[in-house]
Amino acid sequence: MPSTRIPACFMRGGSSKGVFFTADDLPAAHALWDPLFLSVIGSPDPYERQLNGMGGGVSSLSKAAVISASLREEADLDFTFAQVSVAKALVDYSSNCGNLSSAVAPFALERGLIRRDDGPASVRIFNTNTNKMLIAQLEVSEGRAVESGAFAIPGVAGTGSPIRLDFLDPAGAGTGRLLPSGNLKDLIEAEDGRVFEASLIDVGNPCVFLDAGAFGRSGNETIRDLESDTALTILLEDLRRKAAVLMGLADEESAAPAAVPKIAFVGTPLSAKDLAGKAIDPAAADLAVRMLSMENVHRVLPLTGAMCTAVASRIPGTVPAGLARKSDGDVRLANPSGILPIGTDVSLDGAPTVRSVSVTRTARLLMTGEVVVPA
Repeated sequence: MPSTRIPACFMRGGSSKGVFFTADDLPAAHALWDPLFLSVIGSPDPYERQLNGMGGGVSSLSKAAVISASLREEADLDFTFAQVSVAKALVDYSSNCGNLSSAVAPFALERGLIRRDDGPASVRIFNTNTNKMLIAQLEVSEGRAVESGAFAIPGVAGTGSPIRLDFLDPAGAGTGRLLPSGNLKDLIEAEDGRVFEASLIDVGNPCVFLDAGAFGRSGNETIRDLESDTALTILLEDLRRKAAVLMGLADEESAAPAAVPKIAFVGTPLSAKDLAGKAIDPAAADLAVRMLSMENVHRVLPLTGAMCTAVASRIPGTVPAGLARKSDGDVRLANPSGILPIGTDVSLDGAPTVRSVSVTRTARLLMTGEVVVPA
C-alpha cells in the first residue's frame, strides 16, 4: 500500500516549531488525526530524539496546528493546536500554544486562506482548544507575511519582523475561571506527606505556581540542573496532578491532561547565564521562572504559561506576586533563554479581571510542500 502525502508547512512561531495543515487537507474524522500527527512528528520515541519524524525531541518542537477559514462572524481563522508527546503515543488538545499562534496568520496568508493588502494588517483568530480570541498584527508584502526585521526574542537566533499578539479575555481558558479553586493560594499535600503552598491560575492555560525556595531552589537554575534531579521531577508531577484535581481538570480516578496544568517555580531574579552563554541581568527582570511542559523544563517559557505568570504577578496574594518586583509597564520574566516581557491589562477593582495580555513574537516559514505518512 502506498504512503500518503499531505500538503503542509513547517513553521517556527516564536520559540516553538510545528507542522501546519489546513483542515481541508486532513481527514474529516478527527479520530484519525492522532495517528497521523504521531507519524508526522515521529512519536512515540523511547530515544526522545524523534529522528523518524519532524519533531525535535522536546515539547516546544513537537507540535502540530490545523488552520481553516472561520465561519464565525467575529473571526477570520480557526486554529486548533495539537501538543504531541515525545516519548508516548499521546496527542493533547487541552491547551493553546501561544508561540505557534504567531505563525497562524503567516500560514493562512501563505496558503490563501485569507488575503490582506500590503502594509500593516490585523487578523482575528479563534482558538478552538480554549474557545478564546486573539488578534495578530503583522506586516504584509506582496500578499505574504514579512519575515525579515530587526526584532529579537529570547531563545531564537537572529531577528525578524515583529508580530504583536493580543489575547482577549484570556482568563479561564481551560477551567472557565481565573482562580479555578476560588483561592489565591492553596495547600497541596505530596505523596510523601509534605505540604506546599501553590497558586492555581488560569490565563491562556491553567498553571500551578510554587515558591522555588520551598524546594531549596531559586528559580534561576539551569535546565540540566533541574532535569537531572529525578526526585524533584517526580515530586513536581505529583503536585501537578493533584493541582489538576483542585482546578477541576481531573478527578481522583482520571489522569490529569498531559499538557495542563503547567507547573512552575518562581523566585527573585539572580545573576545567571542564558542557554547561549550570555549574562542575564537580574535588575532587568521582575521575576525568575522555570516552567515544566510535558515533564520537560521549557527552554524559554511556554507563551501561554508566561502570560499566566505575568497576570499572576499582578494579583496581590498569589505566590508570584509575593516574589515579583513591583514595576510599571510590562512584566519582565527571567527564563533559561533570557528575559521575556509580557504586557498585561488587569483590573483589580473588585474581583480581578483580565481584559487582555499582549506579547510580540516573530515567525518564519521554514518549509512548504508535503509530509509523507507511511501506509
